[in-house]
Amino acid sequence: MYAPNIKQKINDGISQLEAIADKIPAVVLLHNIKDGAVVWISNTGLKQLNISLAEITKLSAEEYYERFFNAEDAKDYVPKILTLIENNNDEEICTFFQQVRFSANGDYNWHMASTKIFLRDDDGTPLLTITTAVPIDAMHHMATKASRLLDENNFLRKNFKTFSTLSAREQEVLGLMALGKSSIDTAQQLFIAQSTVETHRKNIKQKLNTNSYYELCEYARAFDLI
Repeated sequence: MYAPNIKQKINDGISQLEAIADKIPAVVLLHNIKDGAVVWISNTGLKQLNISLAEITKLSAEEYYERFFNAEDAKDYVPKILTLIENNNDEEICTFFQQVRFSANGDYNWHMASTKIFLRDDDGTPLLTITTAVPIDAMHHMATKASRLLDENNFLRKNFKTFSTLSAREQEVLGLMALGKSSIDTAQQLFIAQSTVETHRKNIKQKLNTNSYYELCEYARAFDLI
């Protein structure tokens, strides 16, 4: 429970948003920083999610995200939001992609969202975040790019420890492998013997536990070698 003065602050903030929210070309949400639950959402969002304000504010953060969002995306944007809150800077904004579904069995739709701190208590501690979200499916190739970006980020997190076993030289060789360079080309570019390149290639495949050119390219893309 909030102290009366904080509760009044929140109500005043919501009232200010309600006065203009329907004119904003995006879904607008307020989240409680303490537990992550929705405190308020604009009419546009309520209509899209087919839910009432009373219903959505009763959901716990876990229920809300499980019902409407792809959990895999959260691995990318939750750390960013936590950093935003920790930094507690009025100028800082966190922008990210997320997939939203409007019903329990519906398809996910890509959205681009931006979050910043909306309200603080009298001591300057963040209380609420404000988020605006817009669909990007209509933006042609953007949805595909967003999906690929998140896939690469997830691959990076999953395989970071394995990739870290590669030496700096092996990473160079991997990048050239992904670009389709032959052993001879690689040797000439790096000024090393062809036999040394072959040894590096063998070690790379062993360390990454793959002989697949596609998977080797995945590593190169995810870790910015190409």
